[in-house]
Amino acid sequence: MTIIVPTSMTAYIYLYSHGEVSYAASQPVLLYVAAVLVLIFPFDIFYFSSRYYFLRTLWQIVLPLQAISISALLFYFDYGCNFMQVFSDLERSVCRMVHRQVATIAWLEADSVCGSHSVAIPLVLVLPYLFRLNQCLRQYKDTGEKTTLLNALKYSTAVPVIFLSALKYHVFPERWTNFYRPLWLLSSVVNSSYSFYWDVTRDWDLSGFTRIFKFNKPHLFSHMLHGRRWVYFWVIGSNLVLRCTWTYKLSAHLRHNYLTVFFIAALEIFRRFQWIFFRVENEWNKMNSKSHMQHSVSEISNDEEKLLHSINYSV
Repeated sequence: MTIIVPTSMTAYIYLYSHGEVSYAASQPVLLYVAAVLVLIFPFDIFYFSSRYYFLRTLWQIVLPLQAISISALLFYFDYGCNFMQVFSDLERSVCRMVHRQVATIAWLEADSVCGSHSVAIPLVLVLPYLFRLNQCLRQYKDTGEKTTLLNALKYSTAVPVIFLSALKYHVFPERWTNFYRPLWLLSSVVNSSYSFYWDVTRDWDLSGFTRIFKFNKPHLFSHMLHGRRWVYFWVIGSNLVLRCTWTYKLSAHLRHNYLTVFFIAALEIFRRFQWIFFRVENEWNKMNSKSHMQHSVSEISNDEEKLLHSINYSV
């Protein structure tokens, strides 16, 4: 793919600059077809094991028919919600290929069949959240943990944000301003607040900042891998702000501001970048807690054996 993508881009630019618009328009189509063929190629070449694992993971994300037994998959599921823009761009690219709008000015028209007013955009944006919602329900079926239902509720709060935003292009302006826009704002606040709460109390397990306030006290979960308190205050505050700005990205009626969307997407990359560090810290503390408890139990067992042995010896 490292060779195919630059070659296709070079061919597109060359053909378009020399007036061969129809041939230039065929390059993205050929690129998409080549990517799919390489991915599903059934023979043991082109990193067959990696491609098989990737396709199996995609299948488990879309249709989790079996129990989720690999914890690493949960990270893929979480990151899948960041691919909304990818799904949206993929839908618009395929739409333009089907309607022969590649290498034309039709993509600038918001009201065109593949424009920003398209009904397909909110449907594609909501897919990652529906997938993740389905996975949470599957986890609840397998484990019976009520926490997974609360996690499913978090992903469900994104659905009204997406569809209420899309209604702006399909209702009268007065109806949007007086009724649907307040509902969209309310759903945005609920989604941002719930997501922020989940990050702090569940994904990071900061639990109402107790680990920050107990920084100087000997407590197993007070141990911080990232050193200073200000780091945690920064990540909590910045995560709240960036959770709110990400709502902008969920809203189809705001996506015509391309520079703003690009800036918001860059901020979300930064938020996810710092999110993963504290997510891993939480898992590390949990593993240390389990190993510490097992070590304590083994020490108690050894002491009991020594005591029994000394009693038997005395008798």
